[in-house]
Amino acid sequence: MPEGFKSLKEVFSREPGLYKVRNIVKSSDVVIDFHKIFPDLKKVAIPHKVDKMFLKLKVENAVWRSELKFREREIVEKINNFYKEERIKGIKFSN
Repeated sequence: MPEGFKSLKEVFSREPGLYKVRNIVKSSDVVIDFHKIFPDLKKVAIPHKVDKMFLKLKVENAVWRSELKFREREIVEKINNFYKEERIKGIKFSN
């Protein structure tokens, strides 16, 4: 690559003006990859979006909501470990 040119990846990852776009991409990655990280939850939990570092999950019923709320810290840690950075701080549940 000629001197002074930057790759798109470098510009995307370092340009301060693209901060919001990077956050949107990171948030959508969590929703897209949720069932890769938790294949056993495919039938009971549907990820909707990440808003202000909180994952919004729709769960099948109140029993599953209680179970997942009990395991919330474990779920958050597993997601953040998957990406090797803090992507979410907590989970908001709905049914």
